[in-house]
Amino acid sequence: MPELTWQKSSYCQEGNSCVHIATDPTGTIHLTESSDPTAAILRTTPTAFAALLRTTKRRADAETA
Repeated sequence: MPELTWQKSSYCQEGNSCVHIATDPTGTIHLTESSDPTAAILRTTPTAFAALLRTTKRRADAETA
C-alpha cells in the first residue's frame, strides 16, 4: 500500500486532538485522530464519508438555528 498523505481538519484547534484524513489511489477514505494512542485508522468509501459530512453539517446547522 502506498504511503498516505494526511491532512489535518480545518476545524482542529491548537492541541493534540485533531482529525486527519487521507485518500489512497483506490479512492478509499482513511481517518485517524491524533491523540489516539493506538493509532487506529478508520477506512470508508467516499459515499459513506459524504453522508457523514452531510449529517454532521445538518446537525450543526440545526444547533445554531
